[in-house]
Amino acid sequence: MTRDWVDWHEGYDVAESSLARRLVVVRRYLSEALAAAPPPVRLLSICAGDGRDVLPVLASYPAGREVHAVLVELTPELADRARAAAADLDLPAVEVRTADAGATATYAALEPADILLACGVFGNVTHEDMCRTVAALPALTTPGATVIWTRGRRPDADPSQEVRAQFRAEGFTELAFTAPGDARFRVGMSRRPPNGGTALPSEPRLFTFR
Repeated sequence: MTRDWVDWHEGYDVAESSLARRLVVVRRYLSEALAAAPPPVRLLSICAGDGRDVLPVLASYPAGREVHAVLVELTPELADRARAAAADLDLPAVEVRTADAGATATYAALEPADILLACGVFGNVTHEDMCRTVAALPALTTPGATVIWTRGRRPDADPSQEVRAQFRAEGFTELAFTAPGDARFRVGMSRRPPNGGTALPSEPRLFTFR
């Protein structure tokens, strides 16, 4: 994947851009998930970028300093930005890992999360990788955990419907879904079923960015 992800993040700073509007929805969903989750809360964000969807929300949340959050980001500059932001916001329980979120081994030693964010993932992988990743989420989360995800639509199709269908097929309950008619972004929030897989898949990769 040759996309410059540091440059891509600049889209967040454009007022009323699709990315900026998506960010507002993701943060709102995360705030709702935190309010509903009994402490102690463990959070996992995959392909976390510079953490701007997570860190300001934790900083404004009354018990945000106690949330054990792991942010996984492959691009070193973005991971460094997330570490710096966590320090500036006084979030000592945030851990930023510069690692490949698509590699199964990255999650081998992680405790299951009560809240998981998969934002900016499904639009960059194949349909098969999306299905494999959604199927693996129960192994990364606790029963009843909340998963927040994003997907963009194309002019000729809306692949977010495939993502929603895959979550339903894996037993997740949809809690919320935002699909503005004047923008391409979609944001979903689903609840993990009380049962399901507890072991990571044997495949070495969940997904590969294309």
